[in-house]
Amino acid sequence: MKCAVFKRAGEPLSIESVPDPTPGPGEVVIKVGRCGICGSDLKMTEAGSSVLYPAGSALGHEYAGEVVAFGKDISGFRVGDRVTAMPTTGCGFCPACLAGEPIACGQCRHIMGGFGEYTLADARYVARLPAALSLSDGALVEPLACGRHAVRLAGVSPASRVLVIGAGSVGLTVMYWARRFGCRHIVATARSERNAELARTMGASGFVRQGDALADRVAEALGGSPDIVFECAGAVGLVGLAVDCVRFGGTIVSAGLCFDPEPFVSGKALMKQARILFSLAYGMDDFRQGLNALDAGFVEPRVMLGEIIALASLPGRLEELRHERSTCKVMVNPWG
Repeated sequence: MKCAVFKRAGEPLSIESVPDPTPGPGEVVIKVGRCGICGSDLKMTEAGSSVLYPAGSALGHEYAGEVVAFGKDISGFRVGDRVTAMPTTGCGFCPACLAGEPIACGQCRHIMGGFGEYTLADARYVARLPAALSLSDGALVEPLACGRHAVRLAGVSPASRVLVIGAGSVGLTVMYWARRFGCRHIVATARSERNAELARTMGASGFVRQGDALADRVAEALGGSPDIVFECAGAVGLVGLAVDCVRFGGTIVSAGLCFDPEPFVSGKALMKQARILFSLAYGMDDFRQGLNALDAGFVEPRVMLGEIIALASLPGRLEELRHERSTCKVMVNPWG
């Protein structure tokens, strides 16, 4: 089979021929149909990043496809089932694993490989796609799960006033879930208005471009300072911006991926008695709820779908994305 492999920072991914995966006990083999490019695929492979994927990693974790084989003691799946999967596994016995959150397991291991023709998955974290959903829909479930986890962690309620910093895929999925949780006061902010309409489609009630007096303009748009601020762009300085905007006693959730030192004045956060949280990944319930929402007809996330490229085009396209701002989710079809 062919798959994309990370060799070293500063070099394009390498498309290589490797042995087809063989399922062990509790594993399934998935023929990948679609895999989305994530911001982490860019940040954790770029020169100068302090955190990189291990050399030799087969990348791609936002994928959907069909079951082609499974190991011993697997029930509930058949060859040909269309599925999506969490790209993680754990020991299977600790409280985190039993709760469907292997990311918190001390033996957590990442299983990627979505930028390849086939990949393995832990059957416990594989979900069948409803008939109405496409493989592209299935590949959106992983980013949707990230957004839901952040919203759930923050305790968003219908009465919450919410500010989302960043209108990329992370910010858009947070807006989507805040609206699904009943919130009607959601303002998005970004450095440009390019994604303003996308933000409104995904659930934002208003959009305020970043600039001078942002905190005042956000408070005016929301009818008061935000109870919850989500930092979703992963850029230096945005946690400090969130501190400036949040109300006294409010909550800040950092869901953007930033590996550079983050300068902010802790005294400002202290004077507001702000709570700052960090959102990592998601659990199986978040994953299934993403599927359920799409299946129920809440299909706004489809506006994030962009071009579909062949696997051979991935290394070059990934390098291009380092230098452009794409509003859409680029999908890879390994068989295209």
